Amino acid sequence: MSKLIVKKFGGTSVANPERIEAVADIVEQTINEGNRVTVVLSAMGNNTDELISLAKEINPEPDLREYDALLSTGEQVSVALFAMALLKRGIQGKSYTAYQLGIKTNSSHSRARILDVDVNKITKELGEGIVPVITGFQGMNEVGDITTLGRGGSDTTGVALAVALNADECQIYTDVDGVFTTDPRVYDKARLLKDVSFEEMLELSSMGAKVLQLRAVEYASKFNMPIRVLSSFNQSEGTLVQEEKNIMERPIVSGISSIDTEAKLTIRGVPDIPGVAAKILGPISDAGIDVDVIVQNIGADNTTDFTFTVDKSNFTKAEAILKETSSSLGGGAGRGR
Repeated sequence: MSKLIVKKFGGTSVANPERIEAVADIVEQTINEGNRVTVVLSAMGNNTDELISLAKEINPEPDLREYDALLSTGEQVSVALFAMALLKRGIQGKSYTAYQLGIKTNSSHSRARILDVDVNKITKELGEGIVPVITGFQGMNEVGDITTLGRGGSDTTGVALAVALNADECQIYTDVDGVFTTDPRVYDKARLLKDVSFEEMLELSSMGAKVLQLRAVEYASKFNMPIRVLSSFNQSEGTLVQEEKNIMERPIVSGISSIDTEAKLTIRGVPDIPGVAAKILGPISDAGIDVDVIVQNIGADNTTDFTFTVDKSNFTKAEAILKETSSSLGGGAGRGR
């Protein structure tokens, strides 16, 4: 039976022309099996990291509008080359940027969230036998500026398109065989999981498992869109992430993960009164920074030490905001790692 499948390929999967050709073979095989396919791509290899380095050579704290405009170019290279590879095979591939297709986001540059996906053009192309090849990681805001979704954002693009298209499955290809019980680079006896629930995957992603972006799993869970995590380097069934009720047997412990990319910040001696947490974390949230672990200690003098963690990439920005907040609350900001 014919299916509509959204296939997202990460940077290692399309790192060079040879890898692009290999991924085109995967798509061609899926089409030959009678399925319709939409493709979402990340930038090639370390291209995004190289663009970030270039930006920070100019300015360590670059303007985020221009930062997004720069970073979005990586995926444009990927989709154009991939469409060429499909056309060479006689497949009607056509590349599109996310903003050509109307993937609308808010205006939180470098951490934008998808608000709406217009799939009318994609649906028309699929009906004509065309394979849309779409830039992941990006969209446009209400004034037409390019935005990016944060690292790993191509996963979210893939899931959002799959939901909007009412696809049968969103397949996310990486350089690993699927979701393991723990990091196989750390523990060589880690086992590949055949199935994992949305809830379990959310927990693993939030605690450091990098195979799927947390926001992509949240989006898939909200709309019940099955995600299959696969390797683009070998033939494997991968791991299916789905509703728990569809998984017959549940282990007590599904997996173990760890975090090595977070920074800790502490504001000391703030008044222990209702609403103080909102006053501290509100400006952090307004800046588009996600907060993970939160710890609040009560002192003997009706003050509290308030600690939270953010991704290391957001540390400098979060520290500057916290210093401003500290002045207004009468506390003392403290650094962490």
